[in-house]
Parts: sequence; C-alpha cells; structure tokens
Amino acid sequence: MRHKQFLQGGRGKAEAYFTDLVVTPPQGPYNPRDIVEDHMLDRLKLLLVAGVLCASSLVMAEARLRPVSIGSESNLFVWSDTCNVYVLRDGDAALLIDLGDGSVLDHLGEIGVRRIEWVLFTHHHREQCQGVAKLAAWKPQIAAPEIERALFEEPTRFRKAKPTLGDPYTVHGASYVRPSMEPIRPNRTFKDLDVFTWRGREFRCLDTKGNSPGGMSYLWKLEGRWVAFSGDVMLDGAKMHTWFDTEWDYGFAKGLYELISSVSLLHSYEPAHLLPAHGGVIDRATVQLQEYQGKLRKLARLYVRGYEINTFGAADQDTVSKPTSIPDLWQVTKHLYKFKRKDFWPNFGILIADSGHALVFDCGLIGRDLLARSLAAMQDQLGLQKIDAVLITHMHGDHFLEVPYLRQNWGTQVWTLQDVAGVCEHPERYDYAAMIPAYQAGFDSLPIDRAFQRGERFEWEGYTFTVDWMPGQTQFGCCIHGQIDGRHIALTGDNLFGDPSDPQQNGHEAVVARNSAIFEEGYIYGAEYLWKLQPDLIVAGHSWVMDRPRQMIERFASWAHQIRDAYVGLSAEEDYRYMFDPYWVRAEPYRIFVKAGQTVDVTLHIRNFLSRPQKHRIEVHAPRGVNVEPSLLEGSVGPESSGRFPLRVNVTSETKPGVYAVALDVTVDAKRYGEWFDMIVCVEP
Repeated sequence: MRHKQFLQGGRGKAEAYFTDLVVTPPQGPYNPRDIVEDHMLDRLKLLLVAGVLCASSLVMAEARLRPVSIGSESNLFVWSDTCNVYVLRDGDAALLIDLGDGSVLDHLGEIGVRRIEWVLFTHHHREQCQGVAKLAAWKPQIAAPEIERALFEEPTRFRKAKPTLGDPYTVHGASYVRPSMEPIRPNRTFKDLDVFTWRGREFRCLDTKGNSPGGMSYLWKLEGRWVAFSGDVMLDGAKMHTWFDTEWDYGFAKGLYELISSVSLLHSYEPAHLLPAHGGVIDRATVQLQEYQGKLRKLARLYVRGYEINTFGAADQDTVSKPTSIPDLWQVTKHLYKFKRKDFWPNFGILIADSGHALVFDCGLIGRDLLARSLAAMQDQLGLQKIDAVLITHMHGDHFLEVPYLRQNWGTQVWTLQDVAGVCEHPERYDYAAMIPAYQAGFDSLPIDRAFQRGERFEWEGYTFTVDWMPGQTQFGCCIHGQIDGRHIALTGDNLFGDPSDPQQNGHEAVVARNSAIFEEGYIYGAEYLWKLQPDLIVAGHSWVMDRPRQMIERFASWAHQIRDAYVGLSAEEDYRYMFDPYWVRAEPYRIFVKAGQTVDVTLHIRNFLSRPQKHRIEVHAPRGVNVEPSLLEGSVGPESSGRFPLRVNVTSETKPGVYAVALDVTVDAKRYGEWFDMIVCVEP
C-alpha cells in the first residue's frame, strides 16, 4: 500500500472508519484505492472515507499522528519527523519508541494521551533523540541499549579536538557514531534478550547492531506473531537506511557482518511486521528480510579487498624487485628502488638519477633510524647526493610520516597535486580517516612547496613526469607517471594492490566512505584512468609492485561498477550517494579552534547529486555559549553541483574551554533528515 492518511480527532469517527486497515506512513498523494490491501472495500465505505478526508484536508496536513493497525491492536500510532516515533497508548498514558525532534509531544492530546511513562530508544543516532530537551515537562523514564550507554551519557567524549587512530567508534580517527549534542541519562538500559514489561505488554529486547554499534529491536508478540520495532536495521523494500553508519573499520566489514547477523536473527523470528525508524511499516517482513540478507551478502563479497590480504598478501606484494647490497633496499629498475622485507609495508620509492639527485615517492611507515641508515648507505654505494623533492600520492598521514626528516636533513621540498595539497596543509578543516594528526607523529600538518595542476608535466634530470588526479580509495589522490628505464611506470598510492597474474584478484583496496570516496569520483574514475593510461608497471603504496597489470585493471574496472551497483540496489534514496557519502553536507573548517569571545567564519558545503535543482532547509543547532549566524539556511543548489554558504560562529566570553558540537538539521526537497551532520567548536583556554 501507499498512503493511508486520515483525520485525527481523539477517538472520533475517523478511527472508526479505519479499524480494519493496516496503516503505514504517508509517501505520496492520497488516493482512496491505496486503502485496498488484499480485498476491495465496500464502495459506499470508500465514498464516506473520501468525503471525510476531503472535508478535513487542512486538518490532516497539520496533524500527522497516524494509527498503525496491526491485527486487532488499535492503540498504536506513528509520528514522522526526523524519524518515526511510535506511540503505544493505554488510557491516557503512553510509551514512545524513539522521539525524533520531539514535535510528537504537541500532538499526543489529540489521541487522549496526558502522560508519557517511558521512552525507549532503539539506538543513539541524533535524529532519534534530538528533541529530548522537550521531554523535561513530561518527566518520563528513558531506556536505551546498554552497549550504547556511553554514547547517550557522554556524547562529547566521541567528538575530539584531535582524534587519534585508535579512538573508539572511529575509522582511523573519523567518527562513525552520531551522539546527541547534550547528555541523555537513561533510567534503564537493556541487554540482549532482556524483557521489558509495560502495562501487561512484554517486549523482548534483541541486539540488532549493524546500523549502529548497539542498535536494538523491541519485539512484541501480537496474536501469536512477532512485531518488531526494528530501528534502522532495514527499510521497506529490503533497503538500507545509511551505509556510512555501518562502516566501522578500514574496509574489513565488521559493521556489515554484524548487520547481516542481525538481519538473519530477525528473520528467524518470522515477524509479521517490522516497524522501522524511517519509512513505511514493513509488511511481508520475513520475505523482505531474506531478500535484504541476500543483498548484504552480495555486497560483503564485493567489499573486502580485491587481493589476498589475509593469506598470500605478503607473498604477492612484490615479485619484481631484486635485492641490493643495502639491507631492506630492493631495485625495481636500474634507477628506481624501494624497501622490502618480510611483513614490512612501508610507503617509499626513490628514483636516483645518474647525477646523484633523487626524487622520493611517499615517505612513511619506515622509521627514522632505518631511513637514516639506508640513505647513508645509498650515499656510499649508489652515489646519492641530494633528494630534491618528495612527491605525495594522497592525503593519508602514513604516506608522509618521515617527510619532516627529509625536509630537515636533506633540504627536500614537498610536491603534490593541488587536490591533495589543501588536505595535507590544513587537516583540521576536514573529518576524514587517517589524517596526519591522528598518527600523533609530532606534527599536525604538512606544508606543500609545489602544488601541480591536474595533468601538469614537469621535467627533472632528463625524466618527464605527469602528475594527474586519480582518485580511488580517496578523492584526494593522484597518479604520478612517466618513462623510467624504458618502462611506462605509474605510482598510484593505495588504490590497487595484488597479483596481476591471478585471475581471481581485481586488486581493489579498502572501500571507506570516510575517505571521501564515492565511486564516480573514486574507484570508477581511477580504474578508467588506469585503463586509458595502460602502464607497464605499477608501483603502489605499502611496497607493492605490479608488473603487466593490464588484465587486472580490467577486473578492477568491472568490480568498481559492480560494487557501485550493489549500493544502488540497497539504497532507498533517489541517488545512492545520499546514503553512502557522509559528507554531502559538511562544514569547513570541520574543527574550529577558537577562544572565548572570538568569531570564526565557516563555509557550509551542500552537495546535490541529482540532475535537477535541489532545495534545502538547514537549521543550525548550537549549544549554549555558541552562536551561529544565520541559524537557518534556505536555498537551492543546481543540478549535479555543490553550493557554498557562509556561516559566522561566535563563542561568548562566558563560554568555558571544551569541545562543543554544533548540529546541522537538514531537510532536502521536503525530506527531513534531521541532525545527520555536525561541526566541532574547540574552545581553547
């Protein structure tokens, strides 16, 4: 069914007309035929209902609290704003599942509710609970999953001024949790298989993590069949709510595997209906859960690396290079060298010209002592005299951890593509994974001496190189290619690893949305770029060397389209990138370092992936002591483009030092997303 919407009037005649209907949230214009499920309603009844609806259209537009009739149950309602809020009524008392922005509270009187006794949260995401301050006058008890207790009680603990690689709930420093702006202190927390009883109704608490680290479903048995308040496990149509909430590690699918397990568990209960946190009530739930699990398993098979990372990776890493008289240094071609030994994954290549001048390609994960010893040995044995420049292939800090040593001891300049330079120089402006501050290496940014335009060529010691944009694992990456010792060699960073001779390997590296890596501007583009380039040899990051990679590049390109299509098949959005990309609304700088009494200018970037104009409404929700102007942005962004909108952030003179989250409540083309996005204000002493 589509849209079954009707007049609210306490327990009035509109309810009486609909006692035998299954009601789901509205998704389109009203049509009386949509009320029919498996049988035709009496023609007179249709006419009467249509008359009531037409006469009351204005009231209906304002009152969106709708009954959800499941079997003989007539006391269950749903309200939709930033999420679905389910209201279970018993006399003048109610239990709420999730809260959204709290606007449901203004309408409870319409169904005779005077008291809220409990609010049960399915998970911690801000859009589930952003209206919690409005509960103060109602004084309900609050319950939440035990696993997420800290996310409710200590939200700012998970928004750091300087994140590190090992911070909890992050992908190499980029947070994948979305806690509330202010602490929420549950009166009770639930563990897996706990039983919660409210006014004679029993709910089984089921651990269904996956979309959230501690997501929980509340199962209620009605007339012999389970009904599950399932949070964001699955949307109607066997769809996924968001991908970026399920991405818990660096491309090893921990969150995805947990989600598949949760879906399988729910399926085993054979629920008659799922009542999700977003979208319509899910009928034929068992069938849809089975279909969904199949989609997720297909994605998992495509997702985890295109090479033998956990088995033969070390053996396949480099079968081309030959050892030299210098321990750990191996020769790729006559003039090109790299490091290699067992279980060693550094980022380093060095081209030593006949003149003794050298170029280095990336420099990280080596260790300064080993680097110093090896360079000294190269001076003695290979004629190394000067390192003119180090070229950085992409934004990740592990590719330039030892660059300050080269700059200080060898006078080495740092070169990279313009697209990469800004992220290296100002990492605090972004919220991406594996940024240099997260490595705690003694420096938090990398000044760039020369930034190339896309496709720019440069001459050096008789060699000609091209530096070009080649995204993949991240959009902030480049390919450096040219002729070296008679071979067309491409230095590609971390996009492609593997054994080209193995037809089972397509070579793809980690899929990490928090690298800023949507496929059209990531692996799809990078694969097509390499296919056109047709290098003879790829020298990649982490000591990989791949000879004659043509066929693997073909497999790489095929995989990139397949995995993009898998996400498209899972997405309930008009364009999958809205559920994949955590940055389609982002503040720059993301982290603002400011003292009390100061003001900072911020740019809000809003992305439109669609082929038509996109309207937006963004409310800026700032904590006490932080003022943002304007606090409301309304406008539009043209087709397939980005808009930039200025904000001014002021911290009052009374604000205490600390970390404060500013949330961005987003509505796009009348679809309310809620506080999906944020920025961090770090008030310094």
